[in-house]
Amino acid sequence: MKLKLLIICILAQFASVQAQNSAPVASLLGSISGKVIEKKTGEPIPYATISVKEDGKIISGGISKDNGSFTVSNLPLKELTVVIQFMGFKNYESKFTISNENKNYALKTVALEEEAQQLGEVAIVKERSTIEQKIDRKVVNVGKDLIASGTTASEILNNIPTLSVDAQTKEISLRGNSNVRVLIDGKPSNVEVGQLLQQIPSSSIKQVELITNPSAKYNPEGMSGIINIILHKNANSGFNGSVNNGVTFAKTPKINSSLNLNYKVGKVNFYTNYGYNHGINANRGFVNSENPTKENEQLFRFRNRNNSHLFKLGMDYYIDDSNTLSVYTNQNVTHLDGNSTTHVNYFDNTTTYNDDNPNVPGGIDLGDPSTYILRNNYDTFQGSGNENNNKNQTYDLAFKHDFTKKGENIEFQTNVSTTNNQENTDYNNIIYNPSTSTNNRDNIIENETNYVQFNIDYTNPLTEKTKLELGYESRFQSTTSDFKNAGFNYLALNNFDFKRDIHAFYTNYSKKWEKWSAQVGFRAEVYNLSADFQTVSSIATENDAKSVKDEIFTVYPSAFINYTPNEKNSFNLNYSRRVDRPSIGQINPIREWTTPTIESRGNPSLEPQFTNSFEVNYTRTIKLGTITTGVFYRMINDEISRVTFNDPNDINRRILSYDNFRNNNAYGIEASANLKPTKWWGTNISADTYFKTVRGTVQNGITGVYEDKEIDVNSFNARMNNTFTATKKLRFQLFGMFRGRDLSLQGERKSMYKADIGSTYSVLKGKGTVTLRYNDIFNNMRFAFDGEIPYRQNGAFFWESQSFNVSFNYNFGGGKNRALQRKQRDANETQGGGGMF
Repeated sequence: MKLKLLIICILAQFASVQAQNSAPVASLLGSISGKVIEKKTGEPIPYATISVKEDGKIISGGISKDNGSFTVSNLPLKELTVVIQFMGFKNYESKFTISNENKNYALKTVALEEEAQQLGEVAIVKERSTIEQKIDRKVVNVGKDLIASGTTASEILNNIPTLSVDAQTKEISLRGNSNVRVLIDGKPSNVEVGQLLQQIPSSSIKQVELITNPSAKYNPEGMSGIINIILHKNANSGFNGSVNNGVTFAKTPKINSSLNLNYKVGKVNFYTNYGYNHGINANRGFVNSENPTKENEQLFRFRNRNNSHLFKLGMDYYIDDSNTLSVYTNQNVTHLDGNSTTHVNYFDNTTTYNDDNPNVPGGIDLGDPSTYILRNNYDTFQGSGNENNNKNQTYDLAFKHDFTKKGENIEFQTNVSTTNNQENTDYNNIIYNPSTSTNNRDNIIENETNYVQFNIDYTNPLTEKTKLELGYESRFQSTTSDFKNAGFNYLALNNFDFKRDIHAFYTNYSKKWEKWSAQVGFRAEVYNLSADFQTVSSIATENDAKSVKDEIFTVYPSAFINYTPNEKNSFNLNYSRRVDRPSIGQINPIREWTTPTIESRGNPSLEPQFTNSFEVNYTRTIKLGTITTGVFYRMINDEISRVTFNDPNDINRRILSYDNFRNNNAYGIEASANLKPTKWWGTNISADTYFKTVRGTVQNGITGVYEDKEIDVNSFNARMNNTFTATKKLRFQLFGMFRGRDLSLQGERKSMYKADIGSTYSVLKGKGTVTLRYNDIFNNMRFAFDGEIPYRQNGAFFWESQSFNVSFNYNFGGGKNRALQRKQRDANETQGGGGMF
């Protein structure tokens, strides 16, 4: 019907052109005009289908404009029938006559009446997730099977092929590499990624884009690429919303809730979101060290409480058919507090220690160490060891103008954000044999980060098969911090000032021909860095000041080629250049955290890491679903990696820092399948393996000598997510994953695996969903390692991986989907609206 109507409209336009050259013919033609509105609200209905029939056959037609008006021209002078249709409303049909006396027939305003039954859900979610390979990204359309696999974005991402989220640190990795950028609806966020992923409810996620080789349009930072999380955008008029509540039961309970509200009336769309996250995380671990003459066992206990509030308020104003203005603000407030203990037992067979010593707090069984160090973090006010208050504010203004030509538009966007962080940490160090006790306090008086971003993006479809994109971006980031360490014998003040400016211009040109499509582009960036670090200590002979300055001009090319011989097969080849610039934490020489045996700090001498990335992907559509395979290769220059070395001021302590290793190579193979073997069983299966050669210089912990090392690393990962449909309302899930071991120059990270089970049940006529999930049913997950450099050591860390979750989601509101909303930008563009973050 649509194709037929399109052909008729084209023929009608052709007839109109001919009519302009023939007055006698024009005199035999007329038109019909009118306006379509919604009977209940009186609002205009855009994009309603107008059909004109003669003797039951369609002879012409059109669609209504954004204000509901329409005109159908070039109609014969006779009695005809007009039919007006729009999804969700009853059809309107009426006869009319065009004659010489009334060639331009004016139809009265048509008020369409709603159908008796309407969809009750605010957002329609597919039953099964699907994977789509586009020219520059892989798109995972999140269905109910993935939504049921977790309550937050963090858990959802961990079930997507090639993605991994560390259950303890919440660090996200793509293709085995953590150098990845995370965007929400195409925008960065100042909220820490791990915390941000915990705040987003799984039901808010519409798509996840895996941009492993981003085009020149995107920021080139992140060796592994970009993960863009697309959230549902409420396209309904009237008042709509959803509420999500979840409770996780483990060693300690945790709460995750959110409320999403949307109100659209006329040309204005208001939306607000609130998310709340509360819980205590109890983790533990151990490390056994065989450092000669300093053999020891370290026991760790961590208990941290998190309270986080995230609030968003925004508005979209549709000025007219061509102009849209959007504005929103994000407000995030987080309070963290907790305590930790580190027990270090140094073994010496010549002396023994009596466990009954009253100085040992809590009557801890220490075995028989000759020297025992207890490091107990405590807070004099709340009895906890550390307290952190963080406040993040973001303000965004965007304007988009659509030109007369279809697809041509220009967009302006400004984003301003400020983060304030204050941290207080108290250390109480008790050393037995000889018995000493010291107190230290780390107080970050002020840590403020300001971020400003400005974008101009222009898109022009030069022809039906070619498109040009141009854009400019400026980013300004500044961070200041005052860090004070106070002990019994000294006072140290550490200050740093960090500034980074980036100015970039990009262009992309794409073309389609027959079964091929291609896109080439480049991005030119000017990068300026200025950082000053200063330490003033009461016990130092002189002040220690370090400065880092850098100015780099770089061009980042990208290229993509797609070949689609038929609807069942698709091939993709692409290339891009990426960069990983050292972050504040990586170059800041002021210590980040410390234990009795190790201290973490940055390296001001770090250089940027550049990567040339190549990919080949193939997607096959079969009767059961889709299968995607891919091969990638990376050439990494000056790779940034973790390194440890001896503390020159303390023989019992190691320094954990960063350094540039020599050039490395990495390549990998991955495959995934989204299949529906039967009506009641759907499955997502994926596997990947990575190979890389790691080269670098490490320090021998015994001799102190720096040695050149080189190792070949291979890692294998696999996962399977199954959905079983028992009834229309009841479904079950079974998820399993395996993460293979990983190697570095200084040790081996052991493999890990787990299995989850869950179920979902639809209630309240499909508007509500109850989800139950039991995670890590065999309690296998832990982070374990083993190493020979700088000396023999092994250990493991455990978190609350085994847990039971119950959650409830409810959608409310009954507005009708507006065609005007469908005109808004695609999910990969930057405008917000009705979503979260």
